[in-house]
Amino acid sequence: MDVCSWKQRKWKQLSRLQRSIILFLFAFLAVCGVISYTTMGEPWKSLTNKSLDDQRTETEIPGLKLANPAVLPAPQKADGNLGDYPELSPQKPPKPPHVRRGPSNLQNKPPQRDMRLKTRHDTSKVVEEPIQADKEEKTEKSVISWRGAVIEPDQSTEPPSSKIKEPEKPLSVEAEDQKEPVPVTERQVAVIEAFRHAWKGYKDFAWGHDELKPLSKSYSEWFGLGLTLIDALDTMWILGLKEEFEEARKWVANDLVFDKNVDVNLFESTIRILGGLLSTYHLSGDSLFLEKAKDIGNRLMPAFKTPSKIPYSDVNIGRGTAHPPRWTSDSTVAEVTSIQLEFRELSRLTGDEKFQKAVDEVMKHVHTLSGKNDGLVPMFINTNSGQFTHLGVYTLGARADSYYEYLLKQWIQGGKKENELLEDYMRAIEGVKKHLLQRSQPKKLTFVGELAHGHFSAKMDHLVCFLPGTLALGAHNGLTADHMKLAEALIETCYQMYAQVETGLSPEIVHFNLHAQKGHKDVEIKPADRHNLLRPETVESLFYMYRFTGDKKYQDWGWEILQNFNKYTRVPTGGYTSINNVQNPSNPEPRDKMESFFLGETLKYMFLLFSDDIDLINLDKYVFNTEAHPLPIWVPT
Repeated sequence: MDVCSWKQRKWKQLSRLQRSIILFLFAFLAVCGVISYTTMGEPWKSLTNKSLDDQRTETEIPGLKLANPAVLPAPQKADGNLGDYPELSPQKPPKPPHVRRGPSNLQNKPPQRDMRLKTRHDTSKVVEEPIQADKEEKTEKSVISWRGAVIEPDQSTEPPSSKIKEPEKPLSVEAEDQKEPVPVTERQVAVIEAFRHAWKGYKDFAWGHDELKPLSKSYSEWFGLGLTLIDALDTMWILGLKEEFEEARKWVANDLVFDKNVDVNLFESTIRILGGLLSTYHLSGDSLFLEKAKDIGNRLMPAFKTPSKIPYSDVNIGRGTAHPPRWTSDSTVAEVTSIQLEFRELSRLTGDEKFQKAVDEVMKHVHTLSGKNDGLVPMFINTNSGQFTHLGVYTLGARADSYYEYLLKQWIQGGKKENELLEDYMRAIEGVKKHLLQRSQPKKLTFVGELAHGHFSAKMDHLVCFLPGTLALGAHNGLTADHMKLAEALIETCYQMYAQVETGLSPEIVHFNLHAQKGHKDVEIKPADRHNLLRPETVESLFYMYRFTGDKKYQDWGWEILQNFNKYTRVPTGGYTSINNVQNPSNPEPRDKMESFFLGETLKYMFLLFSDDIDLINLDKYVFNTEAHPLPIWVPT
């Protein structure tokens, strides 16, 4: 007999009362089940629907914000002892951006296909890749406290590994819901026009060579590797210059060859070439640039074959040999400690541990060295002994500057877990405050001088103007509020290095007056220091300050600088030139050289400064290398 027929016959044999009771019981049990699911299930549902940031907030450590808005509220005092700068005015209330758009394309793994020639307004989901380690990390208990800030690593992000396994198969990038693009501003249009003018000179007279000589309509070679072109790749992408980008890409594909018998500088090649290729890969998704990055990365590795593991300054990328400069066995501290972002990222993308291992060893070694002065480092380090040399001289200018920048940025890149880096950075900033900060007369400008064997010099390189932006970036990532206060004071000083000069352009080096003298400005310029190389550092810091505060004055200051570049350095036939004399508006004495960083850094930071789009290179997703090439902050799994 059919089972269903049997059940139907039995059901019919029941009385009407029995059927009613059974139906009532089933209904009652069903209602109970729903109630149970509702009361038991919703808490679980609410827990799983919490965002990662919400969950982290529950265990947030006081003094360190783990999820910061792009525009910060006015910084509050981190402790009761912030009397270092009693004359500094408090930060103005932030002005939020007018419009926002979707995040920039962030490639954390090689895509399955080339994704060339998307506009800069295209968006895609973040592809996340774990930083793999060969053993589980022990729970970190160490906490660093500096001037009231309690810093603990972001527990949601994997630390960089000392041994990286083979990379997983690449993931495809899925399209995210499109958000309305933010219109390009008139000032950004002016930057695009300036870039095109500079690019015209390079294309007409120096195509494929390192640097343009715009006056003589020729070029100069440093390494013979198309430095200006590679440095400018990601700028073109960010500016939306598709035609120029595609033309440059073809040169990279067909003509960029690293198998050359040529000596290159490890630091400059890393930040300009390796950094530029990695950044362009992440923005465009085009695997060509990753392949070229792996090639140059491998060719730079012989630099680390030294007795101390402190790399040589020069590498022959064709022969696979390396050596120090002819006149010394020393390397500069900035050069050996400002290659880490790029090599670490190359390891993460390729799965080859050797790149990260080499540069991490350098940082660990420098961390343990004696010869520092309250976190400030000497300018030179010996590649044989591994010890600092020329002790007693401390500066945040040339030969030491980006050491301090990369301490903070490596900590951010790796997920805020590498406490030694943060410890060294925080101690160094305290050393700057203790030994190098002074105020000028008559305007009482806060500036960073130099210390030589206990004697203070009121000398400040334009290179030091990276510091306000770095301090602001640290404050945005949860460090003490007085860092932002100091950043505001220093960016005012950097602006005055332009505003108090006849051409409105800063010299390479200034000296500040420490004593009020009738008829004297704060800034004094020596004849040997009055040249301008089209440097980016002040514009870089203006970008960070505007992004984090929304104060329009930073945009206005940048606009003044761009206008003065156009007035005194623009060459009619194409390109911009360095000048020898910023104090002579009638004859600034052009040098006939356009540095690659003018396209790679200065104009890029100008374009970003004039944007109200916080997702145009979102600073919670990217960290810039010291050549303004954005690399992704390592995201959690």
